[in-house]
Amino acid sequence: MDGLRRAVFLDRDGVVNQSLVRNGKPYPPSCLEELVILPGVPEALAKLRAEGYLCIVITNQPDVATGVQSLAEVERIHAYLRDTLFLDDIFTCYHVASHRCSCRKPRPGMLLSAARRHAIALSQSFMLGDRWRDIEAGKAAGCKTFFIYWDNHEPLTVDPDYIVPSLAHAGEIILGLNK
Repeated sequence: MDGLRRAVFLDRDGVVNQSLVRNGKPYPPSCLEELVILPGVPEALAKLRAEGYLCIVITNQPDVATGVQSLAEVERIHAYLRDTLFLDDIFTCYHVASHRCSCRKPRPGMLLSAARRHAIALSQSFMLGDRWRDIEAGKAAGCKTFFIYWDNHEPLTVDPDYIVPSLAHAGEIILGLNK
């Protein structure tokens, strides 16, 4: 690895915190008061950090571009996550798909930016997500991928390396790969 670090990249909504499901579709919390950290997340992140992994959130938040969500509220949620969890960084794309930016998942732009900023070996890193966009972004960046399965998920467009029910389960597998 020549001095490069390993990372666990995490989608935010549905992996770190609970998505709000309306009519079978997941939505991000609209404010800090709606934010619920999923069970086992703090403990899993602490274990991963103790083993030398950077823990970095990679999240699309297009509701800012559409005016549904304020930038200030997303930043308030992210400040809380940084203060509460064992996170090394948060990368956010505020664009909608029609902007065709390089940062919006399924493109790997945020992962590539994180790798440059933190000297990360992407081939030794993992992307965890609950949507097809997360898995495609992780694959495009050269990471191993974990699909966090929930009952009403969208169909996948590529096969993840692992399918698990939670970040805690993914963390145990990642830590087991090191032994």
